[in-house]
Amino acid sequence: MDEERDYVVFTDEDGNEFELDVIRYFDYKDNEYAILADCSGDCECCDEECDDEEGGLYVMRIIVNEEDNTEEFVPPADEDMDELIALAEELLSEDDCCCGDDCDCTEEECEACDHDECKHGEHHCDCGCEDK
Repeated sequence: MDEERDYVVFTDEDGNEFELDVIRYFDYKDNEYAILADCSGDCECCDEECDDEEGGLYVMRIIVNEEDNTEEFVPPADEDMDELIALAEELLSEDDCCCGDDCDCTEEECEACDHDECKHGEHHCDCGCEDK
């Protein structure tokens, strides 16, 4: 994967440090959140697409302290979790879609683009995006 990712180091209740990879930032109810992945296991989900749910995904709220230019990642409020999980799943499924995110051109401009997967009017994936 060519893009550089952000990593956050957390400390568990036993004092052990572990690292989570930020795979997506998003806003919800005027707050910034992040979807983080546990990339410490054998799964290569942080480098390639992966269906291994054992590695774990986390949604954390980001609190910015502008005085000392730091960010704190904290668990979201319990009452927001169901909506945040649904939004995170939607955002991640959009990222995995093969039919739109890879080509920013309009249909008229498409003849000039180099995206092999950009076939306006033709749909080749089973993600259900054509039903939206």
